[in-house]
Amino acid sequence: MQIQLDPLTVRRLGESLDGRPGFLKLFYDTEDCGCNGVLVIQIVDSPNATDIVIQNEPYTFLCDRQQESLFDSSMTLAAEENYPSYKLTSPSGLFSSNLRVKDLRKG
Repeated sequence: MQIQLDPLTVRRLGESLDGRPGFLKLFYDTEDCGCNGVLVIQIVDSPNATDIVIQNEPYTFLCDRQQESLFDSSMTLAAEENYPSYKLTSPSGLFSSNLRVKDLRKG
């Protein structure tokens, strides 16, 4: 799996990491949403036992191996210019046009 990032997206993700260690995890969050799930980018301290690394540069992206089949092998993550969200697309379609970052790191 590969995620293309433009310079604005790289900068915004870096701002979200705020100079602290962390992994970016693509995750369909189903808690309290009353739907099939909402795609989020979680910032986590470390991978879970079921997480796999899907990309290392410029940031390490993770995905739970049980959710890997929900994504395409090639995707583009793009920051919205005037809004604190991202759009995740692939050649076959749109995953989310309002993807948010959720920092779950401790401390």
